[in-house]
Amino acid sequence: MKICIYGAGNIGCYLGGRLVEVGCDVDFIVRPKIQQQLQYYGLTVSNYLGEKNSVPATKLQLSTDPNIAAQADIIFVCVKSAATEQVAHELKSILKKNTVIISFQNGLSNVGILKQVLSGHTILEGMVPFNVATLGSGVFHQGTEGALYVKKHDALAELVTAFHTAHLELKIEQDMQAIQWAKLLLNLNNSVNALSQLPLKQQLSIRAYRQCLAMAQTEALRLLKIARIQPAQLTAIPAQLIPSVLKLPNYIFKLVSKKMLAIDPMARSSMADDLREGRATEIDWINGEIVHLAKQLNLRAPINESLIQLVKQAEITPQVWPADALKNYLEKAAKA
Repeated sequence: MKICIYGAGNIGCYLGGRLVEVGCDVDFIVRPKIQQQLQYYGLTVSNYLGEKNSVPATKLQLSTDPNIAAQADIIFVCVKSAATEQVAHELKSILKKNTVIISFQNGLSNVGILKQVLSGHTILEGMVPFNVATLGSGVFHQGTEGALYVKKHDALAELVTAFHTAHLELKIEQDMQAIQWAKLLLNLNNSVNALSQLPLKQQLSIRAYRQCLAMAQTEALRLLKIARIQPAQLTAIPAQLIPSVLKLPNYIFKLVSKKMLAIDPMARSSMADDLREGRATEIDWINGEIVHLAKQLNLRAPINESLIQLVKQAEITPQVWPADALKNYLEKAAKA
């Protein structure tokens, strides 16, 4: 089985590194900057449990050429959502007939885009639950826990075995819509974290920031209920109860949410990293999904609309929002 990781950034390098270290045949399609880094330092994967393993540069198959995907049996699409359509067109003329494509991306619309361009190919939803940060010098660090999910398909038996060998929990699920909506609800914190510019654990320890997330999630859950969409339970706490837990006073929250806070102290959201590096964020594919759902229902989502506006402003002019200021801003938006 030859695996190709198209868009080997934080997630792609981490998954690929874990698979290469147990002997899997993995091609990485990377940006020139990452290619140079990995050729010099090799690839190191670490996690919040203290585990750390390195793959020397000589064992990495790196390329900036999309055409190497023509040899793949399975392709992980790990690019930012804005690049999905471009990737689909690049793959269209080179894919083998039986190649399986898995979208390990944020949001809910990427698989639809891939299927529209690559009709006739097997394209599956995937979900990565954990945060991966780049620490420099070829080090990619998993900062939070969780099991990966992929849409059920008969061609995945060998891949499941490979992930098991790499000690990565991979669950096969028929109803990926429920999984993706549950992940999206958790990802609504990405915008709050990005605006705070704090590590995730520190941001979640501040009640006013948690209340901001609770407002965004409550708005989303109300819309999902109207749309008759039931999110899956990915955490010990059901999705519908998470906003109530987030609003608890700090000392009670710490008692009931130990697993939620089992985060590496330095972990940040990918959106926070994007703002810090001056890159466009995926806000339209996260909070934007809630706004899109609201429009489908002829309703509004003022909390998530406001978070989108603030993040887009921060893309142009960096700004840190203190917790109370952000909470007050969103409360006013809800009443407007």
